[in-house]
Amino acid sequence: MNSFPQVRPILLFAALLSMAHGAAADTIVLKNGRRILALSAFEEGDKVRYLTSAGELSLPKSIVDHIEKGGAVPLANSPESAAANLAIAPPETQPSAAGGGGEIERAVVHDGSIDRGYIAKLEGEARTGTKEASFKAAIGHHAAATFELSRGDLEHALSDERTALTYAPEAAGLLLNVAYVYLRRSEYKQALEYLEKAKRVAPENPEVPKLTGWSYYGLNKMDLAVAEWKRALALRPDPEVQAALEKAQQDKLEEENYKENESSHFKLRYNGAAEPALARDVLRTLEMHFSAIESELNYTPPESIGVILYTQEVFTDITRAPAWAGALYDGRIRVPVQGLTNVDEELSRSLKHELTHSFIAQKTGSACMGLKESCAIRAPTWIQEGMAQWMEGNRSGQNASVLISDYSDGHMVSLGQLEGDWTHMKADDARHAYAWALANVEFIVEKDGMGDIERILDRIGSGMATEAALKEVLHSDYSDLMQSTVEYLKKTYGR
Repeated sequence: MNSFPQVRPILLFAALLSMAHGAAADTIVLKNGRRILALSAFEEGDKVRYLTSAGELSLPKSIVDHIEKGGAVPLANSPESAAANLAIAPPETQPSAAGGGGEIERAVVHDGSIDRGYIAKLEGEARTGTKEASFKAAIGHHAAATFELSRGDLEHALSDERTALTYAPEAAGLLLNVAYVYLRRSEYKQALEYLEKAKRVAPENPEVPKLTGWSYYGLNKMDLAVAEWKRALALRPDPEVQAALEKAQQDKLEEENYKENESSHFKLRYNGAAEPALARDVLRTLEMHFSAIESELNYTPPESIGVILYTQEVFTDITRAPAWAGALYDGRIRVPVQGLTNVDEELSRSLKHELTHSFIAQKTGSACMGLKESCAIRAPTWIQEGMAQWMEGNRSGQNASVLISDYSDGHMVSLGQLEGDWTHMKADDARHAYAWALANVEFIVEKDGMGDIERILDRIGSGMATEAALKEVLHSDYSDLMQSTVEYLKKTYGR
């Protein structure tokens, strides 16, 4: 295989670490494409239960596509292990526990689609004004929302869940589910409004402080997040909450002596060892990059973005990132700045790279609960990394001849293989992946502008598979796109 010039990769949601192989394990594949590694997994009623090092966890069966038996057991401290232990599932409290809810749900969702005619019938019956009829209409819309959520369609899930709430405004399960969808959309303030109502209705429900802690973490209010997650654990043991609490406490302890600064779109914390002038320069640089990315993607994140500046030692300890990682985004942008007194070109590029990840994650409805391994990521890795490289100013010139040659020799890696986790890749394969990711994104942008990227991301955010989104926007599948990209490289850079 041809060799590429050295590429300095920037960490997104996964470190390029080598994985050891061990005993057999199971992989749970969710309908949104996410994969969860477990020591074992099995179906039980309407749940999929799975065993991890943190104990037995469960997911609603409705969001699971299938279970793959066998594979390698994740290492104790690997990203796969953390992901297996920290799956973010919808709240366990459901509004259909009584009143024939199961029968209504089966009538609403069948044959892989939503029966809107049946929902209209339930709404008509609710106009009689009886409490039972209203509750059935609420269940109908909730069932539709659950189905849409399982397909990644957050917009319609939110609409149906909020409509359900109009028929049963005091139902704790509905309040929690509306809040959950808002959290998946990174709209933390809106989630808190519904969680406050849920707290009044069901003060002892452990799902309320669990989701409230997530809201506060997203708003960078660490003290409040810690307090809520402690309350959640006091009400019910929960390995997911325990892991999030430990991470929040670690952040809180590290950041207690940090100074704070703020700008229009960012809340920044920095170690006392950092120069105040550097903090101001970082915010100025981020605001500049924010305007550029906002204009390119025609999207504005709904909440302030958290940024933390660390010394190199603390960055490595807090994030457990490899030594080569220039920065990290896990719901907040984390950057090592030791020895710097102002933003140099390398730091500026790193900030723009990670900020691009933040924009794409929020635009596509991805969400994090305080740990990068618990992020539910929608946009495939090749689009994430291709866009981040393109935004920071990288182009394919230095790699074009190698990519053209590899394509001609049949040594290229398919985009389908670059959709998911890159953690298993060796360093050379990772550089290859980064080069192909950039080349394909570059071709899309240079051919018809950033509007096509925007439309592709919008469709991914609505739950559409990436290749289907490409076919709808570009009228090309993965094979067509790869071939067109190579032709672009030949024409633009030559052999």
